[in-house]
Amino acid sequence: MIASSVKPLFVFVLTFSLLLAVILLSPSQHFLQIPVPSGSPLGSEIWSVKRIMEWRPCKWWLEGHLTPLPAKTNGYIRVDCYGGLNQMRRDLCDGVGIARLLNATLVLPKFEVAAYWNESSGFADVFNVDYFIQKMSGFIDVVKELPKDIASKEPFRVDCSKRKGQFDYIESVLPSLLEHHYISFTPAMSQRRDRYPQFARATLCQACYSSLRLTSSLEKKAIELLDAIPKPFLSLHLRFEPDMVAYSQCEYPNLSPSSIAAIEAARVDRKPWTGELAEVWRKRGKCPLTPNETVLMLQSLNIPTSTNIYLAAGDGLMEMEGFTSVYTNVFTKSALLNQEDFTRMHGNTKAALDYHVSINSDAYVATYFGNMDKIVAAMRTYKQMHNTLFLSRKAFAELTSQGLEGAELKKALWEVHKNDFAIGRGFALPDCFCEFEL
Repeated sequence: MIASSVKPLFVFVLTFSLLLAVILLSPSQHFLQIPVPSGSPLGSEIWSVKRIMEWRPCKWWLEGHLTPLPAKTNGYIRVDCYGGLNQMRRDLCDGVGIARLLNATLVLPKFEVAAYWNESSGFADVFNVDYFIQKMSGFIDVVKELPKDIASKEPFRVDCSKRKGQFDYIESVLPSLLEHHYISFTPAMSQRRDRYPQFARATLCQACYSSLRLTSSLEKKAIELLDAIPKPFLSLHLRFEPDMVAYSQCEYPNLSPSSIAAIEAARVDRKPWTGELAEVWRKRGKCPLTPNETVLMLQSLNIPTSTNIYLAAGDGLMEMEGFTSVYTNVFTKSALLNQEDFTRMHGNTKAALDYHVSINSDAYVATYFGNMDKIVAAMRTYKQMHNTLFLSRKAFAELTSQGLEGAELKKALWEVHKNDFAIGRGFALPDCFCEFEL
């Protein structure tokens, strides 16, 4: 009787022991059953991904000042810049390079007053003029004032901004410079800079990334703002304003009535694409990410919801409730700065503050690939700050059109952005930076 009763007890103890051993010796992730995106270390962010490529300033740029300037100038050029601050900065970069190409002396650029951008500040109101002249020394001659025989004249206007296709500035602009000795011009938007000789490209790069420093008063305000943001923090350039959405010609069916009304008011004659064309347009990555879509993208990158986020954005962002309900530590310049100071600020000043904070943030994420994003990413690369990423609107549209959602969608988005970060996609443009394998 005793033997027969011990046998089942022995079998039970043996079975329990084996089961316990299997549990204890099994890999922890199978036991814990925690869903983690493929390739993502448990609890780590996208920034932990090992980079295999790195962008650095090209040697020919850093040595550009060693190329002697011609003994005689062909005349004086003023670069006229239009739009918002970052668009004007792009025009300035191109214009300085072209002035060197044409062997001209550079007059301080003109920032055009633009009512649309709520703007009235000029170049000297935003950037330190003496610092600009000093840093451009050896690349191109820059003057604050024209010679007396030219100072009384208005420059001859040469507008290249609307020109399409490739054209030669030497053939198109140099004759006017030689004839009038003082011209103003706005560069074309779509010219390939890699066709410039290296001395002109080096001048462009020096102007864009090494010579522009905020005025002392504006820099002081930018440092004040930077100091007010809890550290560490991520700067997020989010674009979902009514005019931005209207310009994109994309349609969003699940927005609030107030957002839809604001977009319709901004559309004017830019009607949204519909049907199959709308789907093609979205898959090409032309549609801005909504704040809710941005939340999903950040979560797919394992960006903790407790992250301090500085919102580098203009006025009028829509649909932010869904974002701030998930990422609750969101900071804006309007909330951090003195309200009286903020109210007096023009558009260029606000954009300059966003720029300064973004190039000094612990991480930078952009939902778009506009002028500010390109300049900020390149400046961060110049400063060897590599936690930079552009959210892929194209990948998001393609994956969601395949019906992916939830954990499966996040896993796929992780893979896309992991690869982008590893190779430094979008970190810098090849106009001034060269790739190096790590």
